[in-house]
Amino acid sequence: MDLRLIATLGLGLLVLLGVLWFFSRRSASTPKENPEDRLDTVGGWPPQATRILTTAERLAQDVLIRALPEYLVLAQVPLARFLKVPTRNSYVEWLRRLGNQCADLVVCDKATQVIAVVDVQAPTERSSERARKRLNRMARVLKAAQIPLHVWTEGALPSIEAARATLLPKPPEAATGAAPVDTADTPPLKPTTPSKPLAPFEDFDRDSPPDEIIEAMEPPPSTWFDEFNSGPTPLGKPKK
Repeated sequence: MDLRLIATLGLGLLVLLGVLWFFSRRSASTPKENPEDRLDTVGGWPPQATRILTTAERLAQDVLIRALPEYLVLAQVPLARFLKVPTRNSYVEWLRRLGNQCADLVVCDKATQVIAVVDVQAPTERSSERARKRLNRMARVLKAAQIPLHVWTEGALPSIEAARATLLPKPPEAATGAAPVDTADTPPLKPTTPSKPLAPFEDFDRDSPPDEIIEAMEPPPSTWFDEFNSGPTPLGKPKK
């Protein structure tokens, strides 16, 4: 066989192998399309309005609003909304570990500066290990940020007077022996009995028409709640 023919065939084979190698590398470097990316956000996950707080959390919020009328009480606030952390390490990793975790109730002054956090927990016999770990992580980071954390138990919420005495920052004059601050303009607090929990958004100073009665419905489990534990679920093929 002619040597030139053999050389030509060998060169053509090398070129063919090179083209195949190039396209194989190109296809390997191209990211594969995620099936979830083909789903419409609303069509794949139809949204429905629901409640933000549980019944126990609504009762605790009502106690705080009555005990601290001059302060703001915010509910289900992610820690990343009121905590700043250095960015020398990955901020995304911090968000994954703790930043997206929500505080049940946050007490702020009029400038929205946080003065305390209240977490409503189930009784010890009904508390899960996951909930305890979540609370321990939150307590550790809030302590480092010098934000007081108060843990209340479902069914045994403090009275309005006890809540105010525990959460309200002590004025500096009290420690130095100066004259106490005049509280004549502060509206008197209505006495409550700890053993009798308040109804959600109950108000002693006005009558409640029937259409303001709130149905005691619990919010569904979600990623903000400890009882939510969902593994990966295969998605169906999108409809054409």
